[in-house]
Amino acid sequence: MPLEIDADTFDRLVDEALDSMPAEIAARVHNVVVLVEEHAPVEDPDLLGIYDGVALTERAANHAGDLPDRILLFRANLLAMCETPEELSDEVRITVVHEIAHHFGIDDARLDELGYA
Repeated sequence: MPLEIDADTFDRLVDEALDSMPAEIAARVHNVVVLVEEHAPVEDPDLLGIYDGVALTERAANHAGDLPDRILLFRANLLAMCETPEELSDEVRITVVHEIAHHFGIDDARLDELGYA
């Protein structure tokens, strides 16, 4: 049975995950917005989150002025996989770290090696 947590509490977990990032990493994350959506896209319904943007390693020198990159977290899937609030907090943090890593150009294979896949 999926965990039930209201949207405000879920948003606080996302904020806590972002606040827990080391300062030296947070200082290098620019022009990225983190959004929560209820459901993953129909074409990939099992996603917990997704990075939608151009990784820092792929950007041209004149990348300024573009719309922000986005990290989308899919609330229903994260809730469905967790049984306790503590487990949800951990999964939200892992998902946020995973998607921010994509912002830095780290691929899924390397994230798997690091335990964030």
